[in-house]
Amino acid sequence: MLKIKNLEAGYGKLRVLKRISMHVNSGEIVTIIGANGAGKTTLLYTIAGIIKASAGDILLLDNPINQTRPEKIVAAGCSLVPEGRQVFSTLSVRENLILGGYVQYKKNKVDTDAELQYIYDIFPVLQERQNQLAGTLSGGEQQMLAMGRALMAKPKLIMLDEPSTGLAPLIVKNIFQIIGKLRDAGNTVLLIEQNAKAALAIADRGYVLETGKFILQGPSEDLLVNRDVQRAYLGREVAL
Repeated sequence: MLKIKNLEAGYGKLRVLKRISMHVNSGEIVTIIGANGAGKTTLLYTIAGIIKASAGDILLLDNPINQTRPEKIVAAGCSLVPEGRQVFSTLSVRENLILGGYVQYKKNKVDTDAELQYIYDIFPVLQERQNQLAGTLSGGEQQMLAMGRALMAKPKLIMLDEPSTGLAPLIVKNIFQIIGKLRDAGNTVLLIEQNAKAALAIADRGYVLETGKFILQGPSEDLLVNRDVQRAYLGREVAL
């Protein structure tokens, strides 16, 4: 689904990502964990085309997207749910979702109502709130709306940047259950998450990013029992 080879990116002269390589297979959840400032969000923004890579290759379904504009990357099948939700607060829930599906409507003239119902089946609360202004939703509801808006573009790969940020534990549990259901429905997910324990518990594989480089990678169950990962990201309470 996604291949990254020797990727470098940053801001001006500041190099954040340092020749990193990774892949995401179709139908799996891959998580990237790491401390603040490690380069996790920079990686997602570079894949999404918001930040331009200075070196390396990004392939989506074997097609290079390095020099592709963000809206073309969405049309090609890659959607980003940004950190902090970033919903259109003065528009209704329904209007937010319709905007998310615009690329698909323009490309294929899809039935917007059918796509909306698909999102409402995943997130019933959004149907209840469909005429409510997005800015008046709770944090958890806004996260669901941001995910639903991204899914309206019918992505082959959905990227989630810190979906649990600022949410109560019960809402976080619900969000992660939904992420698991997305994978079960055939979606491919690239997950950035500070809650490393929850991320590794749901993911198929994981990468550990430190100062712009991957220092560990492997099946999630292996990372969960890795002593270095436990000390740095999971806390001392995790059983060895």
